[in-house]
Amino acid sequence: KSLRLTLLFTLISVPMKIIFALFVAMLLNMKIRGINFFRTVYYLPSIMGGSVAVSILWRFMFMREGIVNRFLALLGLNGVDWLGNPSMALFTVSLLVVWQFGSSMLIFASGLKQIPKDYYEAAEIDGAGTFRRFFSITLPTLSPIILFNLIMQLISGFMTFTQAQVITQGGPNYATHYIALDIFTNGFTFFRMGYACAESWVMLIIMATLTGIIFKTSSYWTFYEN
Repeated sequence: KSLRLTLLFTLISVPMKIIFALFVAMLLNMKIRGINFFRTVYYLPSIMGGSVAVSILWRFMFMREGIVNRFLALLGLNGVDWLGNPSMALFTVSLLVVWQFGSSMLIFASGLKQIPKDYYEAAEIDGAGTFRRFFSITLPTLSPIILFNLIMQLISGFMTFTQAQVITQGGPNYATHYIALDIFTNGFTFFRMGYACAESWVMLIIMATLTGIIFKTSSYWTFYEN
């Protein structure tokens, strides 16, 4: 069950994280006064998001009497049992993981800087609109960076531990009991070291298999300069 849950969590959080990071990177790539300050602010979640302190803060924000439900009450909406409902608990922890998009965002921002302006000028002269330029120039040019971020976030998704341990302790009803948390519980709570080691090897094999599949299929959608 922990393995299936981790796969579901990874399939949900990784695409959301990459899409959001690319979206913010494109916004921050615009010529706006004070843009360096905003880049620093958007990178802070990546530094702090995996910490115990931020996970505790997240738990207090989404508890029944937390800031989020109080804000909903001001809007005349009923509060949500973010941490007591299994489906909402999964969403709440996933939201914190997606919030840590800073490192991917900076890599995308660096990649956007490397795209020659001539490509966009030529496309604009040919009558290509914003969406056509995005799908025909931006995405293909950034495809190696997308591949890198996809692999790194896939590995990060399987290693998610602190958020689930601090916010929900794997609950409710094992809704956030990811495989990394299950390995920790078996190894250091029940002292079933052999079982925990076996789970670690299974996780490693699955991560290697998924990474191999991504690399194998990347030749169809990743484009390099040469």
